[in-house]
Amino acid sequence: MLQCYFTPRSISPFISCQLSTTSVRTHSSPSPPPLLSFSAKSTPDSLSSPACALQCTHFQSCSGCTHEFDLHRPVIVEEATQFFNNLGVSDFTFDSCKLWGWRCRAKLAVRGLSTNPMIGLYQEGTHNVVDIPDCKAHHPNINAAVQLLKRGITELNVEPYDEDQGTGDLRYVQMAVTTYSTSLPSSERYKNGKIQIALVWNSRSETSQNSDKLNALANFLWKNGGARSNTHLVHSVWANFQTSSNNVIFGNRWRHLLGERDFWEHVGGIDICLTPSSFGQANTQAFDSLLRKLQKYVPYGASVADLYAGAGVIGLSLAATRKCRFVKCVEVNKESKLSFEKTVERLPDRVDGSISWHHADTSKDPLTWIMGSDVVVVDPPRKGLDASLADTLRDIASLKRKVKSLSKSPHLTDKKDEKRPWVLRAKEETVQIGSTALEPNHSLPQTLIYISCGWESFKEDCKMLLSSNAWHLAKAHGFNFFPGTQSIEVLAIFKRGQGVPQKKKKVLKKKKKPTNDSCHPLERGYLPPPSELLG
Repeated sequence: MLQCYFTPRSISPFISCQLSTTSVRTHSSPSPPPLLSFSAKSTPDSLSSPACALQCTHFQSCSGCTHEFDLHRPVIVEEATQFFNNLGVSDFTFDSCKLWGWRCRAKLAVRGLSTNPMIGLYQEGTHNVVDIPDCKAHHPNINAAVQLLKRGITELNVEPYDEDQGTGDLRYVQMAVTTYSTSLPSSERYKNGKIQIALVWNSRSETSQNSDKLNALANFLWKNGGARSNTHLVHSVWANFQTSSNNVIFGNRWRHLLGERDFWEHVGGIDICLTPSSFGQANTQAFDSLLRKLQKYVPYGASVADLYAGAGVIGLSLAATRKCRFVKCVEVNKESKLSFEKTVERLPDRVDGSISWHHADTSKDPLTWIMGSDVVVVDPPRKGLDASLADTLRDIASLKRKVKSLSKSPHLTDKKDEKRPWVLRAKEETVQIGSTALEPNHSLPQTLIYISCGWESFKEDCKMLLSSNAWHLAKAHGFNFFPGTQSIEVLAIFKRGQGVPQKKKKVLKKKKKPTNDSCHPLERGYLPPPSELLG
């Protein structure tokens, strides 16, 4: 595959490419669904590299990718380089990551006829589905699983969903790839990934009238792609039940049908478990690269607050790799709790700190969540930080007095006096691993690690955080999570205080070159006697 590495040189980014012989938050939003439209298409220019072109037959009609050339260098990288340079970070780096076959999680609409099903994305600005059987972004096994699903739809006469009439059987399908397989060499695991197939069925439950077709389709997929088939492609088959007429893809009811129940992946140095309803990164390898980079900025033995934590993947990877004193994960989606509990069960024995997961909204009294932490990690949805959390972080230098009063407040130690409903709910939904008998710590964080999937919202949050001089931006890195789009993932490291201004480089005046008559003997190649050298 093609591997590209980005190194900024002053303001102008430089990217080198070489060929390798090795082969291949929003957490949920009601409208529009995450598989819909993007912006206008790009065209090649004189500087485009043919080796980094998408070369996808679906590009003109599919809304998934927005530019076809220079996958290794989205145009936004130049803007990001300039932005960070203006803030004193001149060593911004960009990891171009895997350029094709990178997507390990895809939500696809199912439309058309049973005799000619279409499985893909909406055409830009419409609800007309574009069939994408040869998508270059998809992991190759996702495309293979889509072809198998089409065969099952046709052979079993399963009706794709009709949006206008609200009729049909199959509305959407989610394909998720697990590359976790300890029986294979690490170099073979990615290309042999197995697919977890989640069928979004147009009914209220598994007892509805068309449930026979659902079971028949699941059996077809397992028989032809399961563990005992000639080609082991399918990890498991799940069903989700949805009858709503809005743009929300998933309903609230899930059912495991066939195959393995637990879906495992290895990222950031730990095994993680994800349910079909859990938020998972689409680009597994890029996410692993980001985690490895992030870990370097967390001191050994630190206390960490992981906000917008999801299933706690970031916090748990830090607990395992940085031997954290405690890790506190806070997440508003209660569906992530089960994944967190299963992941904790596989943590290495060396992890002996205190770990907790809280079902809570970080926008409610955010100071209580960051207090006592050396490091705060935030991974907000595309819209950026909640306003209350952003204000708390911006004004953190002036909160010492408030922290002292909170430390003496009875509600922190006496559960009977606690009346705030969001705190009570968080305590009820808390998962606690390890010792809770830690000495009270009411310090405020010295490091803020911001992971952003929304460039525009990050710029606003970044300027706001720096406006009070309570933080300075120390480092910034970019990752190509979605090649073919004008989107980058940003890892930014903020430190407390104003920082040290960059020293201007001294301009050395060139000395005049002496003539041979006045030149030192050593410069003429003449070696004088020792007496001259010592004298």
